[in-house]
Amino acid sequence: MQPAGFDVLCIGSVLWDVIGRSAAVMRVGSDVPGRITRLPGGVALNIAMMLARFGMRPALLSCIGRDSQGEDLMAACRHLGLETGMVYRSDDLPTDRYMAVEGANGLIAAIADAHSLEAAGARILRPFHDGRLANPYTGLVALDGNLTLALLSEIAASPVFAGADLRVAPASPGKADRLRPLIGHPGVTLYVNREEAGLLCQLEFADAASAAEGLVARGAARAVVTDGGRMAAEATQGQPTLTGAPPPVMVTRVTGAGDTFMAAHMAAESRGATRQEALAEALHRAAVYVSGEIGP
Repeated sequence: MQPAGFDVLCIGSVLWDVIGRSAAVMRVGSDVPGRITRLPGGVALNIAMMLARFGMRPALLSCIGRDSQGEDLMAACRHLGLETGMVYRSDDLPTDRYMAVEGANGLIAAIADAHSLEAAGARILRPFHDGRLANPYTGLVALDGNLTLALLSEIAASPVFAGADLRVAPASPGKADRLRPLIGHPGVTLYVNREEAGLLCQLEFADAASAAEGLVARGAARAVVTDGGRMAAEATQGQPTLTGAPPPVMVTRVTGAGDTFMAAHMAAESRGATRQEALAEALHRAAVYVSGEIGP
């Protein structure tokens, strides 16, 4: 059963990105002129925004406070064409935020405050239990690793998600190990980079192909592994491993490239693309993104 009004659920972090950028080279203690921006962000929201750009209709499952920042964020999500009616709104938890400082020499420091999402826990999944969403759910789900290990473990074992098409992304290499309970899910596709694959398998891989095959050998139904500007790979249980080279581009940004890759791969497959076509489309879209030609 697929509910009306949307075709993919994005479950995870939805927050404000507060980014300070300066054209100056910075170090600890630097005090320089620059620009400070506030943009909708979080892994689940970034994926949802890209899915919408690629023609899909995403719905969000997350936690957003009822504070002024939360009201602004809800309005921004609706303006982007995202379904927000099932977001858990908390009276006592503030809206999450991510803050970063970037200089001409790259990221200087960042703090991710996703405590409200973690504190909300399973409350973000209430729509599966109150009749708003099908139970069991057999649709397409984008799931991010900002959820707690306990909640990801619950999702992995829950009959609600036993037949779902789970597309999973870690929030960062530091949170990659949270995804281990999902590896054995029969409908899981892991989207990771080579470093994250190594952390999940507790091995060091020489390339994306061996990393993808290593995850499948560990029990993953499917793994899609990127490796920066090097060859990417997709491995599926019982199928030959596919590889693809990202188009060469001038890199102007990296943050968000993984979310763009995952969203493009999902959108391509939803349109009926083959495995090889979907991999090529995702690599193309990610390359365009890092060249600075898509988005803010």
